[in-house]
Amino acid sequence: MARKLDEKDIRLIKKLAPECIDLECSSSGFNFKSILPPVANHFSKDLPDFFSRLKKLSDSDLEYLFDLIQEGKESLGCLRPDYAGAVQKVVAARVGDEEANEIIRIYTSNDACE
Repeated sequence: MARKLDEKDIRLIKKLAPECIDLECSSSGFNFKSILPPVANHFSKDLPDFFSRLKKLSDSDLEYLFDLIQEGKESLGCLRPDYAGAVQKVVAARVGDEEANEIIRIYTSNDACE
């Protein structure tokens, strides 16, 4: 699943975490390869903060993220279960229940953090 983030991905990270200056993981020294894990694990101070960041995304941004998740290009495996649940709730409210159920199916079928 390792991928190089494109301009749209970088724009989404900056939208979710405006304080993000560098796209390098401080722990590993590697560039981020996904959108949601760095926002959840490096920039959000807690679950409510992560949830409020997700709610800032437009419907088209959420649909784009959902498409990446479905294609296996966006990692959910590095998210804690409650953070994956936050993604699921936002997707359910704004994209649809079927898509939200798919988020959980993908999350539970993938236990690797890549």
